[in-house]
Amino acid sequence: MKTRLIALLLVIMAQTLSAQERSMTAAEVKNFKATTVVEAKKVKTLITDFVQYKHMSFLDKDIVSEGKMHLKTPAKLSWQYDKPFVYSIVFKDNKIHVNDQGKKNKIDLGNNKKFEKINGIIMGSVSGNMFDESAFVITYFKDKGKDIARLQPKLKEINKYIKEIVLYFDNNQSTVSEVKLVEPSDDYTRIVFKNKKINTAVDDAIFNN
Repeated sequence: MKTRLIALLLVIMAQTLSAQERSMTAAEVKNFKATTVVEAKKVKTLITDFVQYKHMSFLDKDIVSEGKMHLKTPAKLSWQYDKPFVYSIVFKDNKIHVNDQGKKNKIDLGNNKKFEKINGIIMGSVSGNMFDESAFVITYFKDKGKDIARLQPKLKEINKYIKEIVLYFDNNQSTVSEVKLVEPSDDYTRIVFKNKKINTAVDDAIFNN
């Protein structure tokens, strides 16, 4: 009896949680895409703090990292991790520049489809070019004051690394408030952005890694 009761409660909880997220209507999708693209194109720079949660099924707790992101259109992006380790990743000139506590490395984006697509998604969320239906199957939802775009990669080079990318937008916001990268194993990385500053000066020296 106890087992059946627990199972019933789990079913009810699952139904309640799923009911909170609903599909957008065709009119809502059209309005969301149009508004997001127009507003995103106004963003030339973005500075934001972020908290990153790495969830892996074999760990009891998520691995939490914190840092600051700087973005400057058309194609400069910097991730600076401050906690628990100092670590930075810069995307520029179609390359990834990694600085791991003084140990530097460079990766050509043209030879790494995974990183190229992730960089494209982040840059696209600011430029308004994130809705690439040639590369993704995209579905749109609403949930508790958030607009949500779920992107499932079509390319084999991408979906063997990434099962789904979920973009969360606070209502009436042109930039992404949260990104979730889901792996084929269902492990995921969730990045939450806060304290955003839009169109403030960003020194190019930030992107020297």
